[in-house]
Amino acid sequence: MSDGFESLDHTEGQHAQKNATLQDNLRSRTTWLRLFFILVFIAIYSISRIVIAAVIISQFFFVLITGQKNERLNGLGQGLAAYTYHIILYLTFNTEVRPYPFEMDWPNGPPGESGL
Repeated sequence: MSDGFESLDHTEGQHAQKNATLQDNLRSRTTWLRLFFILVFIAIYSISRIVIAAVIISQFFFVLITGQKNERLNGLGQGLAAYTYHIILYLTFNTEVRPYPFEMDWPNGPPGESGL
């Protein structure tokens, strides 16, 4: 009969420990700071999608008119692709390193080759 009470006490202890962990997580400054940066990077990501669309359209018309791609637009497109890649990594908790302008430099090169 005492085995049932010990088991009940053990379960209550685990429950109390989980509540303490939850309270610690809710009070964690780093968790709330992460939320702030998530919101910032969601806004930046939304803007970057518009800029990428403008680069795509501009590059298309440049090729249409001149028959060759614009190297400056090509470099900008590659940098934006790498930058949005780093934003997505941060937003999905695959990295703790905040993208440009906070902890990383502006990416140079294809996504995945510039710092991570």
